[in-house]
Amino acid sequence: MADCIFCKIAAGEIPSTKVYEDGQVVAFKDLEPQAPVHVLVIPKAHIASAKEITPENSAVVAHIFEVIAKIADELGLENGFRVINNCGEDGMQSVQHLHFHLLGQKKMGWPPFPQD
Repeated sequence: MADCIFCKIAAGEIPSTKVYEDGQVVAFKDLEPQAPVHVLVIPKAHIASAKEITPENSAVVAHIFEVIAKIADELGLENGFRVINNCGEDGMQSVQHLHFHLLGQKKMGWPPFPQD
């Protein structure tokens, strides 16, 4: 999509601090990290959200989780990490392009966000 910021990052039109890239996905550091390690992992193909995952495009999600495991290993997250996907307005999705947050190098609390 022409106006999607993550599509532009994936295409190299907007600079990012990439930690991984292959033919299907790009992973880069979040500009507003919520943990010492905060990486966004996105498919290069535009999929707006988890609601748009279909049998035709779901293989990229499996690949993303393989990449997450590789990145976590490379970044030394041997004590664990958290993977978050926000979907839709109530899910607090801020960019309408499927993405997964990889957070680590700190003890995570639960619930992850303050309750109302």
